[in-house]
Amino acid sequence: MRLNQLDGPGGAAPSPADQKGDLSVKAKDLAAIGDAAFKLYQRLDKDGDHAQTTSATAAKDLKDDFEIGGALSDVVETWRTQVNSLLAACAHISNHLGLHQEGGCRRRTLHRRLVQL
Repeated sequence: MRLNQLDGPGGAAPSPADQKGDLSVKAKDLAAIGDAAFKLYQRLDKDGDHAQTTSATAAKDLKDDFEIGGALSDVVETWRTQVNSLLAACAHISNHLGLHQEGGCRRRTLHRRLVQL
């Protein structure tokens, strides 16, 4: 069984020359996806850590007397890791599908920032 093609008449697979895909995409559609990734990156970079400082402070203050302090510290670290992963994915998508035409369109490239707790 092959999942990447249909059997032709009589069970024979069609030749590559006879195969035509029905999937098409236009450059403007790819650019729109790249632009959405760029906007998500900017927003997440700005808003992804609103609670980090207060949560880290609370975790530190609670750590000595309550077990929840250590758990909260783990949550803060996990959240930061997840935000960094999403930022990297958005940057990757934007860099590959965004506005990269030389001459006429501006060129933009996002670089992933590593933020340490």
